Amino acid sequence: MSVPPRLQEIVDQFAAAPREIRVQALLEYGSRVPPLPSRYAEHRELLEEVHECQTPFFLATETDDDGGVQLWFDCPPEAPTVRGFAGILHAGLAGESAETVLAVPPDFYRTMGLSDVVSVMRLRGMGAILGRLKRQLAEREAGTPGVAKTKEDRI
Repeated sequence: MSVPPRLQEIVDQFAAAPREIRVQALLEYGSRVPPLPSRYAEHRELLEEVHECQTPFFLATETDDDGGVQLWFDCPPEAPTVRGFAGILHAGLAGESAETVLAVPPDFYRTMGLSDVVSVMRLRGMGAILGRLKRQLAEREAGTPGVAKTKEDRI
């Protein structure tokens, strides 16, 4: 298992930053979560809920024509830390191959120093988000019936 370079860079930046900067950076990543495209905004039933999160959190994964993973997250602005983790995942993993994303260790975020700035429950939720998106990708790669492979399949 390995962390792709863009995500590793984010991990390293968080690990090296003082606690106050980690909090600010987490909030900044939360503001970078792209809005849902209309196909999801208008059809939220296409998103999968991550029940382990304390906050209502939904996600969808897709692969583009080049095999790059696209990640879509729906999380209320009132949950800035969870939203921040979604922003980190998006910044570090969007566009990577499914194989690369599936190889990310489930606890990659532990070395970021996030345990100093968020609760253990939030950390578990963060791990569940990664686990859920990896499960979606694994099912898609395996050709599981009912799992959309591309955005066109979801429409």
